[in-house]
Amino acid sequence: MNHLAALKTDPKTTYLKIENIWKAFGNFLALKDVSLDIEEGEFVCFLGPSGCGKTTLLRAIAGLDLQTQGRVEQGGQDISNLPPSERDYGIVFQSYALFPNLTIEQNIAFGLENTGRSKPDIDARVLELLQLVGLIEQAKKYPAQLSGGQQQRIALARAIATSPGLLLLDEPLSALDAKVRVHLRHEIKALQQKLGVTTVMVTHDQEEALSMADRIVVMNEGCVEQVGTPTEVYCAPATLFVADFIGEMNQWRGLTKTSHQVTIGTTTLDCAPHDLPQSHDIILAIRPEDIIPHGDTATAAAAEPETSSDSNFFQVHLTKMEFLGSFWRCRLYSEAFGSAEIIADFSINAVRRLALHSDQMMTVELPPAHLLTFEPTEAQA
Repeated sequence: MNHLAALKTDPKTTYLKIENIWKAFGNFLALKDVSLDIEEGEFVCFLGPSGCGKTTLLRAIAGLDLQTQGRVEQGGQDISNLPPSERDYGIVFQSYALFPNLTIEQNIAFGLENTGRSKPDIDARVLELLQLVGLIEQAKKYPAQLSGGQQQRIALARAIATSPGLLLLDEPLSALDAKVRVHLRHEIKALQQKLGVTTVMVTHDQEEALSMADRIVVMNEGCVEQVGTPTEVYCAPATLFVADFIGEMNQWRGLTKTSHQVTIGTTTLDCAPHDLPQSHDIILAIRPEDIIPHGDTATAAAAEPETSSDSNFFQVHLTKMEFLGSFWRCRLYSEAFGSAEIIADFSINAVRRLALHSDQMMTVELPPAHLLTFEPTEAQA
């Protein structure tokens, strides 16, 4: 192999560039100085609670609600002030928005009829799309004759009919029941990967974002809290909001002691490194699944002498167990943490191996690498 050729890597290409977007509705600021780069072929989810600005940002990209200030660039072209009809995207709404008086094939063909294609070309494209979403046998039916999941697949086929450079999905699965939603999100992701189309999806469903996205944009009150891969936003949340919003998280008030130690009351714990000053007010957090169960204190202390910290082993009272299929959610109490309840998720195998049961004493380990420190929010300050 040519040495120089081996050194070359294909640089990531920014396809959608959002620069300093602000959006005001009267005196209300829905978006506050949002900037974001989305790569070509990437699947990005805007995730956040209701009213955080995620749909407003999607509508600004689509030109449906023009930004008050800022710039949107797609494929190197400034589209900030272009009307929706002149932008290169397909969009799928939560409500499907299919034409009830048109058959399924007519719905898909609708956007193609204004592109100057011949009827044979349109028919061939419609057939190709129906095959793609697996609904050829439904071609002559009307939307009301299809299930919600089928209607959403038709809406998706219509959105990609003109081969747009960008696919926008506005909570496309939220109106479906849980089982159909899980099935369809795998189909959408597989289809997106097959087509290679740059995709932006709005969702408030954490599981949906974690399972589908290449990167997640976590939003709160019109601002971006964190941008990262699903693993990054879940395992290394940048802010307390992200830690609290995505998944379960135990939280305790404490003070910093050193760059890798904190105190909760009179209890000192080793934690992940931080750069906060000494005696600084913090929130200490750990996910339930990161708490490790042990049989007894002596066994626990000897479990991993090179990596475990004696200060992070605690005798706890296991007060309640809730079976959740693949794991047990356990409620723990320890005097070291005052009156605060500790939530721990233990695997079925761990529960069986240690013969855990409600109303018993046991030992748990809080691994320092998973004990994260955050600045308190204004409400907690």
